[in-house]
Amino acid sequence: MNTVLFDLDGTMLPMDMKEFTDTYIFLLSNRLASAGYDADEVIAGIWAGQKAMIENDGMITNEECFWKAFEAFMTKGEGKLESKFKRKLEKELTKFYKEDFGVARYITHPTDVVSECIEILKGKGYQLVIATNPIFPEVATMERISWAGIHPEDFSFITTYENSCYSKPNLEFYRFLLKMIDKDPEDCLMVGNDVHEDMCARNLGIDVFLLEGYVVNEFKEDTFDLKKGDWNLFKEYISNLPNLN
Repeated sequence: MNTVLFDLDGTMLPMDMKEFTDTYIFLLSNRLASAGYDADEVIAGIWAGQKAMIENDGMITNEECFWKAFEAFMTKGEGKLESKFKRKLEKELTKFYKEDFGVARYITHPTDVVSECIEILKGKGYQLVIATNPIFPEVATMERISWAGIHPEDFSFITTYENSCYSKPNLEFYRFLLKMIDKDPEDCLMVGNDVHEDMCARNLGIDVFLLEGYVVNEFKEDTFDLKKGDWNLFKEYISNLPNLN
């Protein structure tokens, strides 16, 4: 094993996902309403886009998939949005992620142990990847990375909706990621807090570590045979990994 794949939300950035989602929607609704949009309609369109990204078959990027589904929802399946409307909305969403989204950081629980683990792994020569579910644009992903107190330059690849064609828990997400970083399954360890979305990587032969603290186990799957622990236990685990330098 020479590469560690990290989930972001609930893992590198500890948080209660329901609280985060509720806060995100509240902030976005306020932004959209103040800009003159029907916030409920736009957010319903965003959920339609997210659902489409989860079901993406890899023929187009998640970004293209999102906008295709969003436009279909907003036009009731009749065609594309007016270019001017779409451009204005895209700019508004980007401004939201840069100006308003940061309020949501106050319901997250960053810990210094995360950056300590990154330094240990870097020092030992391991390649690091952020394998977050790529349903957010790069601007929103980079914002959340900053909340976690980690640095994008420490990672060889970061999944976003612009550079990915699948989403978790589709195993094609992991196959695609392995191709992007030129690794075999046995080269990698996937670290995440979601049993269904992250631990499924083991079905491809990727080793896994369930990060405890904010575990999501929607389908009550058995986790008895998984390596698991909080960030302090993970730090102990990686401290005993071989030095690759």
